[in-house]
Amino acid sequence: MLLSSSPAPPREGAVAPSLWAEAASSAVLRHYHSLPKKGKPQGRESTVLAAFLLSTPQDPQSPTVLSMGTGTKCLGASRLSTRGDLVHDAHAEVIARRALLRLVYSEFGHSGQPDWLVGSGDGRRWRLKDGHCLHLYITQLPCGVMPVPPSESELPREQLDCGVNGCSDIGFVQRKPGRGDTTLSMSCFDKITRWSVVGIQGALLSHILEPLYLTTITIGQLPDGAPEGFSIENNIEKVLNARLSSLSSRLPASFKLSTPKFFEAPVPPKEFQQISGDVPPLTCGYSICWNKSGLHEVVLGTTGRKQGTSSKAACFSSTESLLCKRRLAEAFMSLEHSLLTKFQSGDLSYRAMKDEAHEYQHTLELLKKAPFFSCWRAKPASLGSFAVVR
Repeated sequence: MLLSSSPAPPREGAVAPSLWAEAASSAVLRHYHSLPKKGKPQGRESTVLAAFLLSTPQDPQSPTVLSMGTGTKCLGASRLSTRGDLVHDAHAEVIARRALLRLVYSEFGHSGQPDWLVGSGDGRRWRLKDGHCLHLYITQLPCGVMPVPPSESELPREQLDCGVNGCSDIGFVQRKPGRGDTTLSMSCFDKITRWSVVGIQGALLSHILEPLYLTTITIGQLPDGAPEGFSIENNIEKVLNARLSSLSSRLPASFKLSTPKFFEAPVPPKEFQQISGDVPPLTCGYSICWNKSGLHEVVLGTTGRKQGTSSKAACFSSTESLLCKRRLAEAFMSLEHSLLTKFQSGDLSYRAMKDEAHEYQHTLELLKKAPFFSCWRAKPASLGSFAVVR
């Protein structure tokens, strides 16, 4: 029997993976190329592109691009802001996710609810509609992908109890590299692991949304081919499964361990390929932020503010990205929902509002206490202490 030539999202192994990979990558790259040149790599520069997509049962062959982001930069520890006014992590996957959150806030604000969400069983929180699936596309392997970890019994006790400096001995949890100034941002693969447990919606939206999980992650192939014996579709999924297997504790009712299926996309265009060899790679310093509700910004990853911000204007609210913590918290506070009335009186800190998502925080603690993630260190509490006014 011949397979249909129409691409469709993979389900229970019934559809050839290459068809879905082609559909996802084509949809994302088509949107990217429709954007103006502002913020895109120039000359020998390259970047990483990531995007979140939605497939529906009505038209599974044509996924909708919900949000996208580019970027490879993040701020070092000494440059982090306690005011919530900077984008600390401007890697593509993180930018694309924050643009997705911004989309949810925008659609709740304009139409009462996104058309891809529906009221949950308790009648108060929202959830993804039946048959709808969320997907992630990335032009290259996310930073921090590690080999399959050994079992807990195979690790010396001192490694399981390692501190921050000892984490490199195991390599299960990594901070993103920085030039000179150490970063406090966890690797993108660590964050993907986190999303597979607590969802991609984050703590704030957990007040009104059930966890949102990814069904697939599609990654562009390496231009020179993968190392012998390595396969994105098999190896990366095994790595994630092995990581999640260390969570033996029972999760709260609305959470689960969700392992997305991994697929190999065609080799991405040249601007998403890091040139190897004698010539040092040049990475674009800008991050493009886009979503289908109309968001389109360019952030300078080395400052965490919008492109073109002068040193004199670096403290003006007009230079803040809509993806910084303060702006996202303001969007959250602007929502009209019965579950958010507890936040209406007085000024609350960003941290306090996140801590009020008790089930989310409990699930996150279970992840961080698991043996392979015991080196995951939270950022200083002061970074979330800024007040948010409704």
